[in-house]
Formats: sequence, structure tokens, C-alpha cells
Amino acid sequence: MIKVAAFDIGKVLLDFDYGIFVRHMAPRTRMDVAALDAFLNQSPLLAQYESGQLTSLEFFTVVQKETGFDGTEAEFAAYFEDIFTPIDEIIDLHANLAARGFPTYTLSNTNEMAVRHISRAYAFWPRFNGHILSHEVGTLKPNPKIYEIFEQTTGCQGNEILYLDDLPENTAAAAARGWHTIEHRNGIETAEAFERLGVLC
Repeated sequence: MIKVAAFDIGKVLLDFDYGIFVRHMAPRTRMDVAALDAFLNQSPLLAQYESGQLTSLEFFTVVQKETGFDGTEAEFAAYFEDIFTPIDEIIDLHANLAARGFPTYTLSNTNEMAVRHISRAYAFWPRFNGHILSHEVGTLKPNPKIYEIFEQTTGCQGNEILYLDDLPENTAAAAARGWHTIEHRNGIETAEAFERLGVLC
């Protein structure tokens, strides 16, 4: 029997577009949009930040040094926070579960700057029973360690867990542990899958 549901954040609860961040920031650096995008997305820097190897200040300092960004850390954070758009169908689905007292957690590759913004800006955040976040636990999906931490935190294992994520490599790692998984593509299919599994009614 499913006892807990785990939700990815990006592309599940919130859409995001790093292109917004890059386009806002590029005019204040010595890089054009393409070069800045490559620096942020093709280097290991973001993964280091999201796995907790860099603090927010360290991440900002490296980016500032490498790109020549002429703004403050607060301005940088404001650009970084402007990339999110709520996915209302999944937020509403989660609200339904939370209202019934069904235990839910986030399980996400993310970073301190994003979480600081999301936790202030979106009402769904405190409705979760807890959050397993890569930058806090020091490991990224699909590394088995982050799934182990989820199991230890919730006291649930195998088919007691339902996991929703948009990336097949992340759901595959969860399925290998016996979890029920849903690869999120759209709100209708995801809601139907929750209903088939008896979690949503």
C-alpha cells in the first residue's frame, strides 16, 4: 500500500527557464547570451551548487569572477529567482492530497537560492510534510544515496512510495528500489496515474 508521495519540483510543480536568467544577466557581463548559457549549463558549476559543494555566496563569487557580472549578490539572486512559473494542475493535485492528510515530500535536485525564493513565494511549500533537497543532503538524483535518505526520513520503502518526476533516469532509479513511479508529462496523465494507483480519489 502506498503510504507517501514524493514530488520533484522543477518541471513538475514549477516550470523553469534558465534562459530568462541568462537573458537578464548577459548585458551586465562580458559574455553574450550564448556564451553565458554555455558557461552556466555546460560547466559543472551548477551541479556543484545543487549538490551542496558550493554555498550561495561561493556560487555567486565564481560566476561574478568568470563572467564579469557587475551587480550585487542580491541582484544576481533576483535574476535567478525570476525563472519559475507554477504548474497549477500538479499544485492542485498536491493540495488535494495534503487536505486529506496524505503524507507528501519533495525530492528534488535544487539549490539554496531557488528554495529560499520558492518557500516564500508559493503556498504549496509548507503543505509538504518535508523536503529532501540535493543541496542539503549533498547528493544529486539519480544517485542511489538521495533515495536512501528519503527512505530513512520517511520510514517507507519499496512499493510504499509513489514518486513523480519528469526525468526518466530519475524515475528509473526509484523504480529500481521498488518504488511506484510516474514520469510526468502533463497534468491529465499524471492525475489519471494517481487515480489508478488509488492515491487520488
